[in-house]
Amino acid sequence: MQFGIFTVGDVTTDPTTGRTPTEHERIQATVAIAKKAEEVGLDVFATGEHHNPPFAAPANPPVLLAAIAAQTERLVLSTSTTLITTNDPVRIAQDYAYLQHLSNGRMDLMLGRGNTGPVYPWFGKDIRDGIPLAIENYALLHQLWRQDVVNWQGKNRTPLQGFTSTPRPLDGIPPFVWHGSIRSPEIAEQAAYYGDGFFSNHIFWPASHTKQMVQLYRRRFEHYGHGRADQAIVGLGGQVFMRKNSQDAVREFRPYFDNAPVYGHGPSLEEFTRQTPLTVGSPQEVIERTLSFRDYAGDYQRQLWLIDHAGLPLKTVLEQLDILGEEVVPVLRKEFAALKPAHVPDAPTHAARVAAAGGAHDTTVYAEGDDVTGASPDPTRTPVSLEVTK
Repeated sequence: MQFGIFTVGDVTTDPTTGRTPTEHERIQATVAIAKKAEEVGLDVFATGEHHNPPFAAPANPPVLLAAIAAQTERLVLSTSTTLITTNDPVRIAQDYAYLQHLSNGRMDLMLGRGNTGPVYPWFGKDIRDGIPLAIENYALLHQLWRQDVVNWQGKNRTPLQGFTSTPRPLDGIPPFVWHGSIRSPEIAEQAAYYGDGFFSNHIFWPASHTKQMVQLYRRRFEHYGHGRADQAIVGLGGQVFMRKNSQDAVREFRPYFDNAPVYGHGPSLEEFTRQTPLTVGSPQEVIERTLSFRDYAGDYQRQLWLIDHAGLPLKTVLEQLDILGEEVVPVLRKEFAALKPAHVPDAPTHAARVAAAGGAHDTTVYAEGDDVTGASPDPTRTPVSLEVTK
């Protein structure tokens, strides 16, 4: 099981000091946070993608992750999420294959629709086409990484004729893809259809909703013949703030929670903690709460936490990472490993996927004019858009 952190890269005023970091400071701090995550023994660092204030660090995930790759050795670099709806699939294919080479395979990516409605017109898209864009764009991306020469025609971009995306994936193995969603069953269905991972970033939702989404994905993963439902690849989000004593954690974090750019001035800290995975307290409380996620999500492969938002100063974030690395993650590794059945797969890595493939990869060639807007490794399957189960 992999443990790590994700960031939304917000530039937010510290409500306790009134100081707002510059964009430059926030971007540099994000790199420092990633390096610290590796130092304390975490497995994954992931960045969101936003293109508007108050977000700065995630405006260009491939650039940020490439910079971090050059300054780390073991950390898996990912996204949370890459916008499959408003980014061109050709650009995604090339950017992340390039990052795969630069990081020597220490990367994967999470694809999603994003949670900022105005981003669609900023990039010339219509939010009402969100689900169709996610389906068609990923079908093309999936093919670009697996076919040396692509002939493709869809509804949302110009056709491709005899196109080769470069660089080709490292070792002939495309980056592993997680499909991230908070609320869209269609995205869980899409992840299951391709046999990819599903990441439920349930930081704003109750356990009952996350349970439904994960169960849908697991059920459909098995339906499509990728393995048993409990062998599906699942990741979960979370939020934590820790101090040795719970009372100290609550007292210190409350002003940041109350003024957070997304949920500030809404439910109380206590209400939000009861209704979502947010855990503010001692390391032991975080351990117990995180272990409870298995009760409704089953055995899963990746746990990421949000720890650097809402104006928290860099010093405090680095202290949180020390606590995670020294007191929380070692215990969770041991506990989750003891609970996981032998037939449940580990989190996917590039090295493991290369070994499993034995050096071979999908070389299916689609005929010119084929409708591959819903193509999977078996293009005879029904397109995902027709198989959504709500």
